[in-house]
Amino acid sequence: MITSPYDKYRQSAVQTSSPGQLLLMLFDGAIRFGKTAMEGIVETDYEKVSTNLGKAQTIVSELLTTLDRNYDVAKTLAPLYEYINYLFIQSNIKKSKAEAEEAIGYLQELRESFAQAAKMTAGQDLKHG
Repeated sequence: MITSPYDKYRQSAVQTSSPGQLLLMLFDGAIRFGKTAMEGIVETDYEKVSTNLGKAQTIVSELLTTLDRNYDVAKTLAPLYEYINYLFIQSNIKKSKAEAEEAIGYLQELRESFAQAAKMTAGQDLKHG
């Protein structure tokens, strides 16, 4: 049961967002969790690292699972998402920021590309992949 006003707001935001907005929210979440994990590496808080990299990986896995394979771009995105997850795994194993930074860089570029596509297709549903 959702009790906090913030949780109610977040649930409402998800339920009323367009597919394009939801996609951007997923990218934002993965980026945020990746950055929080990097903070954990600096702080040597390995529970924080593992928890947040796990959350980022879950989001990237969702992006991979929900790709619309009817579009050619999915053939490019699928291996990229797999590589991003690989980088997060390596970052967690090595407790190294370099791999997480690389993964976040790709996610930020993808987010920007999808944000631009969403602006160009305003009023239309943005299909993922």
